[in-house]
Amino acid sequence: MLKNIYQVHPDILSAEIAKEFKSYRAKQVLDWLYKKFIYDPLDMSNLPKELKDWLIKHYNSNLPEIDLKLVSSDGTVKYRLKLNDGALIEMVIIPEDNKRTLCVSSQVGCSRNCSFCATAKMKLKRNLEVYEILGQIILASRELTPDRLTNIVFMGMGEPMDNLDNLIQSLIQLQSETGLSFSPRRITVSTCGVIPGIRKLADLGIKTKLAVSLNSAINVKRTNLMPVNAAYPLPDLKQSLLYFRRKTNFRITFEYILIPDVNMDAADLKALAAYVNDISCKVNIIPYNPSPGSPWRAPSQEEIEQFMSKAMIVKQAVTLRKSRGKDISGACGQLVAKV
Repeated sequence: MLKNIYQVHPDILSAEIAKEFKSYRAKQVLDWLYKKFIYDPLDMSNLPKELKDWLIKHYNSNLPEIDLKLVSSDGTVKYRLKLNDGALIEMVIIPEDNKRTLCVSSQVGCSRNCSFCATAKMKLKRNLEVYEILGQIILASRELTPDRLTNIVFMGMGEPMDNLDNLIQSLIQLQSETGLSFSPRRITVSTCGVIPGIRKLADLGIKTKLAVSLNSAINVKRTNLMPVNAAYPLPDLKQSLLYFRRKTNFRITFEYILIPDVNMDAADLKALAAYVNDISCKVNIIPYNPSPGSPWRAPSQEEIEQFMSKAMIVKQAVTLRKSRGKDISGACGQLVAKV
């Protein structure tokens, strides 16, 4: 089976092309792939037939296909993508002012079974390959042309740290100057708190921002919401985040989903403040977005305002994230690819 052309680091691809053709031809191919977002060699108009034939002979250029496109009233766009094996995933483009953020999936489904997340209902089917991760970015860039993608968040379907090798390779290629040349300041990897992945990412020196889905700073309560906490409890998670923080210039982002009658009372806020106040971080407050069959309701505007007013005891930057794409089930926690 031929290797997908986006599975190959652009420097390696360039070297392989240069063995057979003049070196400037390699740059032309990379420009098509990473600047013009054209991946079918037959559409690369300035290449000679011999090079097009060579690319077709040595590489597969199939990417995920857009199977369904839904546009929200707020401008958010959710895409259902069909992979080569027929599996389905979702990605979301979120426009806001001059920013255009892509929410990328890393797995087909997820094994972590967070109780507030619709993706958990799919269970884990498989990890995404590097070309399937980067393919989302290529497809989104094509969709946005002539505008440019400005931010990438690994907050779609799946737990990125459970697909760590492919995540790392995707980040390396994403930031490559000969590839997409994406600034690490505009990339965020979100995790439910998989400690080995956090530490390995820190040790490898891969530059990226890190977000942690916290949702409670009370151990028993967090375990009920997020079974991962039984394996990686809050004190151990805190130590891994301090370790990551010592090795990066980026502060940690904590994500806290507001669920009425679950994690919004005074004890919850006191625990949150105690957990985050001694680490360089910011806290994103996210009102819960119910999906069909959810056991909880969304917080009211009054409940949100009351929580935010009391959150001043948290001595870090605390922001309220406006939910986008709720009317197309494209908001945080709502992604679940189904026919």
